[in-house]
Amino acid sequence: MDTIIIAVVAIGVTVSLRSYLQRRRRDRAERSSPGSSEEVTTTLGWDSRLSPTKMLPGEKTIEVCRVHKSFGGKEVVDDISFEVRSGEIFGMVGPNGAGKTTTIRMLMDIIKPDSGGVKILGESLRESTKDRIGYLPEERGLYRRITVAESLEYLARLKSLTPGAAKSGTDNLLHRVGMFQNKDKKIEQLSRGMGQIIQFVTTIIHDPDLVILDEPFAGLDPVNREMLKELIRELRQHGKTIILSTHQMNEVEELCDRILMINKGKTVLYGELSEIRSRFRNNSIFLECEGSFDGLAGVTGEKNHGKFVELFLDGKTSSREVLAQLLARDITVDRFEVSTPSLNEIFIQVVKEEP
Repeated sequence: MDTIIIAVVAIGVTVSLRSYLQRRRRDRAERSSPGSSEEVTTTLGWDSRLSPTKMLPGEKTIEVCRVHKSFGGKEVVDDISFEVRSGEIFGMVGPNGAGKTTTIRMLMDIIKPDSGGVKILGESLRESTKDRIGYLPEERGLYRRITVAESLEYLARLKSLTPGAAKSGTDNLLHRVGMFQNKDKKIEQLSRGMGQIIQFVTTIIHDPDLVILDEPFAGLDPVNREMLKELIRELRQHGKTIILSTHQMNEVEELCDRILMINKGKTVLYGELSEIRSRFRNNSIFLECEGSFDGLAGVTGEKNHGKFVELFLDGKTSSREVLAQLLARDITVDRFEVSTPSLNEIFIQVVKEEP
């Protein structure tokens, strides 16, 4: 029975896409004929034309309360709670299999939680709310045998954009990501990285208030990776809410304001990224200098890292007091940095402490 239902749905989607393409090509022919007029509708451009979010600054965009989800008797998400506010980039981090994607699928109402509550944009997720959400799933998927422009315009129309808005949004965003010259190429002709950028464009073409990105950087080269980061920052500048789910901790450190760290389906860290890093700060200093630093008060040990030395403090002496001693000795200091562990190091430490 399930196979029959899936087959019927697939046939329906194919027929819908075929009908859309037929209409699109007919409209294009009509627009090219003498005396025709084209609908012009302002939509997502970028820069100043990107519309601000409908949410108030700092308003709760997502609320998740004590959510549980099991598959085959194994609890994949275990009592997770968090909230995300408008105008922030929220990192959902953890190793593969930690429960991140399952949590996102519950946010999107793809699967239901066994218990607990989820609110999106102030309410339980409804069909009318979905047009305000852009979702980039971990499993990519575009219609491979149609062109880039046809794919983008079709998906934009599914999000309730008018034909004119879908076309102008497609052209604007393809210019923005440097792929306008590829608009008439079929999806199957694109490289993996180019296809991934187009998939991201489909996520934001309808100018959503909430953007959920599941492993958006996987497989991207450094140039496209930086461009995608820039686009994400621009979305935040316009008050959009972004959830970034990834196991690449360095990307989270660079982009995110707050994080939820998950391991084995449970929350292990949650809060402001700067506060978390400060909480796990080592009681040590990285030092590069010209001259002897032997006998500094409050320094209990040292470790040579090659280009710099790490000085360990006694817990009572501040870094400022150590620097004052160095300056009093007239020592030239090239580097003086309070040691702060990376997010990856923090995660390893937390996981090791887990029972």
